[in-house]
Amino acid sequence: MNTETIGVNAGTVWNALNEAETLGLKQLKKVTKLKDKEVFAALGWLAREGKVTITVDPEDEKEFLISLIQEC
Repeated sequence: MNTETIGVNAGTVWNALNEAETLGLKQLKKVTKLKDKEVFAALGWLAREGKVTITVDPEDEKEFLISLIQEC
């Protein structure tokens, strides 16, 4: 996997989050049809750019909730 592929996958993840506002990790993988490592690399890209927030789901501590950071 190269940086171009990771960037494209980051765009796919961003678009999915933009549509749904907040998604669980499992939901995000299902919607984007990306593999685990592709989703994690894309999330790392977006997190480094300060575009996403990742929190633990209070109802299921084994699940993460991902959402876009809203710019003011």
